[in-house]
Amino acid sequence: MAGSAAVLEDSSLLSKLDRALLPIERFCALLSGLAIFSLMFLAAYSVTGRKFFASPLAGYVDYIEAAMPIIAIMGVSYVQRDGTHVRMDMLVSALKGRLLWFFELISVLLILLLITALTWGAWDHFDRSFDCARPLCSRDSSIDIGLPIWPSKLVVPLAFAVLCLRLILQAWGYGRALVLGLENPVAVPLNLSVAEQARLEAEALEGSD
Repeated sequence: MAGSAAVLEDSSLLSKLDRALLPIERFCALLSGLAIFSLMFLAAYSVTGRKFFASPLAGYVDYIEAAMPIIAIMGVSYVQRDGTHVRMDMLVSALKGRLLWFFELISVLLILLLITALTWGAWDHFDRSFDCARPLCSRDSSIDIGLPIWPSKLVVPLAFAVLCLRLILQAWGYGRALVLGLENPVAVPLNLSVAEQARLEAEALEGSD
């Protein structure tokens, strides 16, 4: 089904919770973008130092390793909300109605089960690294310049926790659509054509008058 994804909104509790979580997801995605942007400056600084002053940035690889969890994971809940994360659109686009919502619900519940387990494991991984009785509260550090690793490890369970909240809302949305037989449920990504998206936006504006 070609077209852009849309997440519809209304005055229901589900939609309000969806809108309440969105700023947190946007902030996480912003942090991910800033981490990528900062690495570009670090790379330019390191290359310039090596080329002209024979002195590259100390710990460049350590900084990259520390930023990787922010780059790779912090924005995942944001893209999950609008359906731009990895999806099997070729299969899903062939389904309609309750059958579509059933398969979407099953897939979201399976993802939620996996992410819940990963969140638990990631928190244990962070907990093993964090110890305020040690310098910089860290039991381990990077090899080159000794950066504490626990902040990077903490990013993972925090990002996964936000994703768990998003998946719970989507499971609620798909379950509600399955039970009620809704055509265009709120708080879940819908693959809409441009014409469909414009029509639904017009109907929403008319309903708010």
